[in-house]
Amino acid sequence: MRMYKILKKELLAEKIWLMEVEAPRVALSCEPGQFVIVKIDEKGERIPLTIADYDREKGVITIVFQEVGASTFRMTQMEEGGGFDTFVGPLGKASDFVKEPAETLIDRRYLFVAGGVGTAPVYPQVKWMKEHGYKADVIIGARTKDLIFFEDKMGSVADHLYIATDDGSYGFNGNVVAMMQHLFGQGEAYDICVAIGPLIMMKFVCELTKKTGLQTIVSMNPIMVDGTGMCGACRLQVGDEIKFACVDGPEFDGHLVDFDQAMKRSRIYKTEEGRAYLKAKEGAAHKGGCGEC
Repeated sequence: MRMYKILKKELLAEKIWLMEVEAPRVALSCEPGQFVIVKIDEKGERIPLTIADYDREKGVITIVFQEVGASTFRMTQMEEGGGFDTFVGPLGKASDFVKEPAETLIDRRYLFVAGGVGTAPVYPQVKWMKEHGYKADVIIGARTKDLIFFEDKMGSVADHLYIATDDGSYGFNGNVVAMMQHLFGQGEAYDICVAIGPLIMMKFVCELTKKTGLQTIVSMNPIMVDGTGMCGACRLQVGDEIKFACVDGPEFDGHLVDFDQAMKRSRIYKTEEGRAYLKAKEGAAHKGGCGEC
């Protein structure tokens, strides 16, 4: 049986952990914006995690996760030298800019907005920008200073890095939306905003950018459970279409995403009764992929 070895384990902030995992095939073909599914053992829960970094030469993938339940708690008990039974990927679609021509990207100015654990998947995107000669500004937001991580890493690849804390304990005194309003008020202008973080954060970022006419991309990885389009948890309304974050995304036009519906479904899906209700109500449309898995 193959084991995907844990090469490094580090506590980044309260209940937020980083692991470097030996996974050569994933590292060889992954791109910014994609994710992996991990399982601790054969009976373990499938856990979708966005890729926080990768090293193709060393065959290493970096994942960052927050301890929020039984499975992620079990992950915190794993040590360097141990490993995962399953490490599948890359899954999902890569960020759109990966496929766009250089002459298009060179004239664009990107603003990346990272909230909480969303800082992790923002990093490989901004790193890709730096490696290809494009500039991007980044806002990292958290409730308090102690929850900020990747500051040095992000600062090394961002054109300008801004830190915002809700309690004012570090950097700008306010949340990421207030930081954006401050930048816009100072005359900063951008062509595209990419926001990754809690659903409520992305909702309010999009409400602001709709008013300013700033195109905004969001990553809907917070609502993924199964990661294969089979469980129906990540079903969401995007404009007049039904999409599934794991197979159609995880990135979407933030101005078209129905965040209120996504947050409501996320709350309902946490209980067995809620999952049964959604399955009965949505019928064949409940599940992704073919809808009949």
